[in-house]
Amino acid sequence: MTATIQTISPSCSDCPIRHRAVCARCEMDELERLEEIKYYRSFEAGQTIIWSGDKMDFVGSVVSGIATLTQTMEDGRTQMVGLLLPSDFVGRPGREGAAYDVVATTDILMCCFRKKPFEKLMSETPHIAHRLLEMTLDELDAAREWMLVLGRKTAREKIASLLSIIARRDASLTGDGGVRPMVFDLPLTREAMADYLGLTLETVSRQISALKKDGVIHLEGKRHVTVPDMGRLMEEAGDDSDGGVFA
Repeated sequence: MTATIQTISPSCSDCPIRHRAVCARCEMDELERLEEIKYYRSFEAGQTIIWSGDKMDFVGSVVSGIATLTQTMEDGRTQMVGLLLPSDFVGRPGREGAAYDVVATTDILMCCFRKKPFEKLMSETPHIAHRLLEMTLDELDAAREWMLVLGRKTAREKIASLLSIIARRDASLTGDGGVRPMVFDLPLTREAMADYLGLTLETVSRQISALKKDGVIHLEGKRHVTVPDMGRLMEEAGDDSDGGVFA
């Protein structure tokens, strides 16, 4: 399978991640310069976007869909080490190769920029450089919080934490943060959740069923999730009501 490059680019003003992406602080003239080096690529679920160690000739943002970051150990085992959600940035300016495998979990659309022109634009456009720094620091904070999730939380808290991460990111993109209940489609299979959280498939299924039985979440099928009370889900995750992991 190969990625599809879209020749017709959606308008930046209509972009669903415009207020969260690397271009969030850009003025109109800066957006016009980005337009000159921008293109869109779509990937099918299961397709590898970039292999670890490969030279990257682009950087970009996830517009829709979810991808995973995975690392392969010397003995061939793989470990999922992160998720890329809509508005997350892929690639590192100034770094030639990719640090991780990036694999599309769902069908995914990416807004890409040619790497060398983007690096040049960064040096000339403080808004882009500052926003990328903000995103990098947010990613560092999230990684530290996730160490707590994996190392200290119970299985129930881990599941609740992951659900709250996805729910809040979905709300931040749709502008429904103050609406109750919160409704979203879970983009990961239970197998992927188990891999990411360091749990068994049976444990994931059991804890999701327990959260459903206790009324913390409602499920339609295996993927359509309703959270009647976000505060209660955050309590189940072991986080305070105003923050926690992956704000």
